[in-house]
Amino acid sequence: MTNEQEIDDVLEQEPRNISALVRKGDFRSDAGDDRAATTFYRAALRAAAAGPLSSALEPYIRRAQAKMAEASLAFELHLERSLAAADFPVEARPPRFQQSIEILTGRRQVKLELQRPGSYLYPGLPQRRYYERAEFAWAQAIEATAASMREELTALLASGPDRFTPYMVKDPTRPSHDFHGMVDNPEWSTLYLWQNGRPVDEHVAHCPTTFEAIMRLDVPFITTRAPSILFSRLSPGARIPAHAGMLNTRLICHLPLIVPPGCGFRVGGETREWKQGELLVFDDTVEHEAWNDGDSDRIILIFDIWRPELGAEERHAVTALFEAVDGYGAG
Repeated sequence: MTNEQEIDDVLEQEPRNISALVRKGDFRSDAGDDRAATTFYRAALRAAAAGPLSSALEPYIRRAQAKMAEASLAFELHLERSLAAADFPVEARPPRFQQSIEILTGRRQVKLELQRPGSYLYPGLPQRRYYERAEFAWAQAIEATAASMREELTALLASGPDRFTPYMVKDPTRPSHDFHGMVDNPEWSTLYLWQNGRPVDEHVAHCPTTFEAIMRLDVPFITTRAPSILFSRLSPGARIPAHAGMLNTRLICHLPLIVPPGCGFRVGGETREWKQGELLVFDDTVEHEAWNDGDSDRIILIFDIWRPELGAEERHAVTALFEAVDGYGAG
């Protein structure tokens, strides 16, 4: 394997090939794309941990370990410089935020409870599955707008070609991950009003009432990560396998707009039914899954909000952190 395309061809057939994963990391590192490189080195080490291994793979594993150690040090230095420049030096950080940095960089270990975020854990937050509608002063106003939102959605669906696309799509710049057959699977599909740090103007033009109602809420604005405002469609007979979200500083809101009988939602062992026009709020870092056993599409509006337990300074700190993270090693 002498070039990156040959590596890609191998990984297409053998996504857990350790030597190919390390070589792919090397190519991305040489290209200056440190973020992508670390994902391939990390994938190689995860594959190695599953064992058993031949002695021929030992040099690749050692190289991946060394590269990850080097990347971790560079990332931590970048993080500290960036946070200091954003007026969050070590001595001026909220205590829980500083603990979250130590967890992120591996200097502090914690025992996971209900919350099992994939990338970032903010400590000291309540371990809850659901939040109740009555806890949010704005919930009644949003629910009162649901009928208008449903009218906009129905008109959008009837306006031309299907604009929904699979929720999970294969990323050729990252290690392959199938997620129980849901990658590139249109049975779980989305239509975004806000994505990758900006509104999707074409879709917003069809749904102005929906967009304006959500933008009046306490949504987080964090680089390309947040907010996410989207319609989520689940086809008849489809099931979203159990999974957990990436960071616990937000809550996820569902506003069901089209819900046939036979749909369900489970968070941390507690199942609830979507009720059309009735808000459902939950912590997506708790394992959750969804299903549609009905005979027609289920469509809900999804958006994220700040966790109410985070004060203004903590929110600013988290925003500064992810601006630093997303600005690192993009290549």
